[in-house]
Amino acid sequence: MIEAKLKQAAAEIRKLTITAIEAAGYGHIGGSMSICDVLAVLYCDIMNIDSTNPEKDDRDRLVLSKGHCGPALYATLAYKGYFPKEDLLTLNCNGTNLPSHCDRLKTKGVDISTGSLGQGYSLATGVAYGSKLKGYNNYCYCIVGDGELQEGQNWEAIQFAAHHNLDNLVLIIDNNKRQLDGYTSEICRPFDLASKLSAFGLKVYNADGHNVSAIRQALLSIKQDKVPAALILDTQKGYGCNFAEIEGFNHYMVVTPEMAAAARKEIDRRLQQ
Repeated sequence: MIEAKLKQAAAEIRKLTITAIEAAGYGHIGGSMSICDVLAVLYCDIMNIDSTNPEKDDRDRLVLSKGHCGPALYATLAYKGYFPKEDLLTLNCNGTNLPSHCDRLKTKGVDISTGSLGQGYSLATGVAYGSKLKGYNNYCYCIVGDGELQEGQNWEAIQFAAHHNLDNLVLIIDNNKRQLDGYTSEICRPFDLASKLSAFGLKVYNADGHNVSAIRQALLSIKQDKVPAALILDTQKGYGCNFAEIEGFNHYMVVTPEMAAAARKEIDRRLQQ
């Protein structure tokens, strides 16, 4: 059953992400955990990709605009066989191919270098527009954090995508309601995201960001509708990692072996429920 497969994949990606951050001793755990479910759906079901041919021209692309959450993407790529899982233990080490922020020149399977927040969707519009010019029948998916939507160039790119009818581009918003320094509602209130996106020309979809079936159905609906689209995922920062869920500041945390072991055990326990 596809739901069971995707739940298992999301659990494994979470455990691998925690293991990578444990090896480094610290990292962006909160935002990495909140995107594990959508990464599982994209890479294990929705996207046209091939780990044995990661540079094929007509592949689907992913732009992780919130590039500091690279550990979750690295875990996903390792899970899919782009490189050995053992490489995750080199996260942030000198000479690693897995730097703190995503770098396409270093990491097999990373399509776009990211990390300077607010720029990823602009890059994704270029990727999607270029694919159309080349006649590819593919998609570009771009995951952004809700906090980085405070950057103005996102809205220029959204208007560009709608104007050029980039129906091969999907903006995925990790709406976990928190950013580096606190809650988005307190730092710079986002107001009604769906209304704003719709006013700029995108068709808006919503899903529970921790329900793999809901995420999958939303992405399938977007592909069927063939429109420039935004998918707002209702997520929780740190979701699925017990120590991060209860921490007030979980954007970036020290992770000890004891914390990591307990978290992996809890992920397995929840999966059996």
